[in-house]
Amino acid sequence: MRVSASFCAFCIVFLLVTIVSCKSTKPATSSTDPQEMAIKKKYAGMMGVKENEITNIALYKFIDNWYGAPYKSAGKSKAGVDCSGFVSILCAQVFQKTVSGPSTAIFQSCNVISEKNLQEGDLVFFKINSDKISHVGVYLKNRRFVHASTHKGVMINSLDEAYYSKYFFKAGRIK
Repeated sequence: MRVSASFCAFCIVFLLVTIVSCKSTKPATSSTDPQEMAIKKKYAGMMGVKENEITNIALYKFIDNWYGAPYKSAGKSKAGVDCSGFVSILCAQVFQKTVSGPSTAIFQSCNVISEKNLQEGDLVFFKINSDKISHVGVYLKNRRFVHASTHKGVMINSLDEAYYSKYFFKAGRIK
């Protein structure tokens, strides 16, 4: 069986185009966006995880944008925000989920989950010096959560810190 020269030329061109296109395709997991790389590095360090574990860039960009915003009771802006206002805005903008009202009302819009089953985006609730829920935050990973603290504003803390461990009540997943 004899193969024509034009068929061989076609095969060579096809092979070269395939090789070139494969080499120019970047893996979906790598990013060269300097802002994204900086976000991954910053929050991986803060949370004690590897940079490749910071996958929800929209979440961490949102946190970075709000980090340090001061606390203000009933506040809902970067000029001043309380825990439930911050959680409501974060859930709407990052996860497209609606929760509203004080932390007790937000708790009612969740299914209770065990602490060991916490996933990024779940909510963590606290009873601080009270017999009712008085504080809420958004779980991140590695037992860290983001919230609006009354003393330092929007920040990340660990569920293992003595203060938060003492007052932790339950975890919830938005229905």
